[in-house]
Amino acid sequence: MNEERKHVLTARYPVRWGDMDAYGHVNNTVYFRYCEQIRVEWVERLGFPVNPSEPSGAIIVNADCTFHAPVTYPATIEVRMFVGQPGRASLMTWYELYVEGDEQLYATGGAKLVWMDTASGRSTALPAVVRAAAT
Repeated sequence: MNEERKHVLTARYPVRWGDMDAYGHVNNTVYFRYCEQIRVEWVERLGFPVNPSEPSGAIIVNADCTFHAPVTYPATIEVRMFVGQPGRASLMTWYELYVEGDEQLYATGGAKLVWMDTASGRSTALPAVVRAAAT
C-alpha cells in the first residue's frame, strides 16, 4: 500500500462457525467476502444500489489478499477500507482486517474498482460523488 490512500469506512462482521475450513480457521475465500461486503456498503452509501438493473455500477477487475494470521471462531472481524486517487473510470481500494479487540493485522487486500455502463458492459467515467468521496 505505497500509494496515497484515504480511509473511507470501517465495518464489523461476525465470524460464523461455517466460515471455518477443515483446519479450524476462517477459509481464505471468506476474507474476499468480507472485503466485498464493505465495498458494497461503501458504494451503496454513496447512493449507488448494487443491482444489475441500474444504468451503471462498480465492478472489480482484480483482487488480492495476503493472509498474515489465521482467524478462528468465535470472533468479530473489523474491516477497514481505503481508496486511492481516482482515475477516469477506476479507483483502487485496499482493506485491512483485524479481529475486534486485537491490534494484530490478520490480512491485507486490494481490489481495483471500475465503473461500468451496464448496457454496454464498457467502462464509463466515475460519478462525481464517487470521485469526491475518494479525494
